[in-house]
Amino acid sequence: MRKSKIPPGLPDDTEAAFYDALQHADIDRLMACWTDEDDIVCIHPGGPRLLGHAAVRASFDAMFSNGSVQAFPEKVRRLDAGLCRVHSVLERVMIQGNNGPKQAWVLATNVYVKTPQGWRMAAHHASPGLTQEPADASGARPVLH
Repeated sequence: MRKSKIPPGLPDDTEAAFYDALQHADIDRLMACWTDEDDIVCIHPGGPRLLGHAAVRASFDAMFSNGSVQAFPEKVRRLDAGLCRVHSVLERVMIQGNNGPKQAWVLATNVYVKTPQGWRMAAHHASPGLTQEPADASGARPVLH
């Protein structure tokens, strides 16, 4: 059984702990944000669907071998569905390039479930990165579906 390292609170607290763990390349704190259920799902930008704790942990371990991930959640939209919360997040990601730091933008969906240990992440799905901050497109025609 995994030990919880974040206090029970709001989904926002779990989300803050998740992004803080990314920014500090802290795999144990990051994995403590996830529910103990083994049907968790993570999709990194442009990556495959990762299922279960072993696959999710291995992906973040590999990512952290290159250093921390400077991703900052912005423009969070929240859907409260009782024991499940869905956050649509615009992530501002700082990338170190040959000519210095640059920003990229990633659209992500984070799903949280209420557990006996508090709110924990059940899914993280991130889009491929964008070079410009996307505008909100309420009422716009969908591109794919």
